Amino acid sequence: MNTTKEIKISTADPSAIGLFGLAIVTFVASTQKIGWTEGVGLVLPWAIFLGGIAQFYASVLDAKHNNTFGTTAFGAYGLFWMGVGTSWFIQAGVFGEALQVSADTRQLGVVYLGYLIFTLFMTIGAAETNKVLFAIFVMIDFLFIGLTLSSFGIMEHGMHLLAAYSELTIALLSLYGAGANVLNKHFGFTFLPIGKPFGIFTRDAFVKKTSSVKA
Repeated sequence: MNTTKEIKISTADPSAIGLFGLAIVTFVASTQKIGWTEGVGLVLPWAIFLGGIAQFYASVLDAKHNNTFGTTAFGAYGLFWMGVGTSWFIQAGVFGEALQVSADTRQLGVVYLGYLIFTLFMTIGAAETNKVLFAIFVMIDFLFIGLTLSSFGIMEHGMHLLAAYSELTIALLSLYGAGANVLNKHFGFTFLPIGKPFGIFTRDAFVKKTSSVKA
């Protein structure tokens, strides 16, 4: 007689390490944009390892949780920071003078625009996750608005500052989110509040709106 045995493998929630990776890279990168520090030489390791690998690692673990939102968000932003780090290498001439000379920052502007559109969609999803995550995504929207416009030379100084301070805010919110995620899971209760979902984009909310329109 054949018997089937199911084995369940539990994995920890990777949100904290993903948010921590986002926090550290945006923290150090924002100081360079604001002018508190100079150059990207020592931003690069954190862009690749924390912004890139840590978030991509969180994406892989979220896939095991069947969490499409977390998998997509951490994967997309993890790969973004890997791409940014590689772009900095090109601009520094690491891959040769030909690539360095031919680098056109407007191409980065196109990438930032694509990520802005993507982030707007993700912000809707974040609204039904928790309020801290929603605030992080709103700031990411402003970050990409600043990066996009400054890359195209539109209100360059003002948009650069918008990107800088948005990035700093992302870092602080993400540090709080990472800490809250760890401590709330560790203690088994809400040690640090992250705010309930808004309840605007749920199925019940849409059914209620549709019913009221028909009535």
